[in-house]
Amino acid sequence: MRYGDFTPYDLVLLLQGLGVSVALFVSTTLIGLVIGTLWAVIRFYRVPVLAQLVAFVAELLKNSPVLVQLFLVFFGLPAFLKINVTPTEAAVITLSGNSAAFIYVIAVSAIESVGRDQIEAARVFGLTRWQILRRVIAPQAAAFAIGPLTGLLVNQLQVTSLISVIGVMDLTKVGNILNLRTLKPFAVWAAVGALYYLTAKLVAYAGARFEKRLRAHTAWKGL
Repeated sequence: MRYGDFTPYDLVLLLQGLGVSVALFVSTTLIGLVIGTLWAVIRFYRVPVLAQLVAFVAELLKNSPVLVQLFLVFFGLPAFLKINVTPTEAAVITLSGNSAAFIYVIAVSAIESVGRDQIEAARVFGLTRWQILRRVIAPQAAAFAIGPLTGLLVNQLQVTSLISVIGVMDLTKVGNILNLRTLKPFAVWAAVGALYYLTAKLVAYAGARFEKRLRAHTAWKGL
């Protein structure tokens, strides 16, 4: 075996890197989903000061490069707050915040898609604001949001490749190391691209299945 050969063991290393990428993707998506939805609820209730603050932070995060945000967290927090931030922690903070900003926009649009007449009707029947949000708005908003959310998640999976620049051993970082060792960029990056593609297709498939199930409950089936 020559030093520059791309071996089956290298594919195992790529799969390990993919595991890191997927773990960060799933964890930051869940965190971003909770934070983004909470921000949307704050806007729905028009909480004084907080609603304006949330809108400003979301606008800032979704309109600035993720790589710049990553550098600010990884290099800025230790410099200004005198705290240690590991590459993984910086990746989690950055990707969670960025996901939350876009999920907030999707959630706000989904909530606003529910007709005001339904909300007024629910009030007439004596439902509280929390009951209206949980029983009337949330089911319809979820069905509306799942399509855009799936597209966002596929994009966010690709965004995880940026964390390799601060030393996180994700799929892209492992691919870069193998590229330098094997000197076979086509084989290495073709394998990296295929793994990203297959994972993205799995996310898109899961989102489509979930959307189909949600919309099945609201579809008109006749009298």
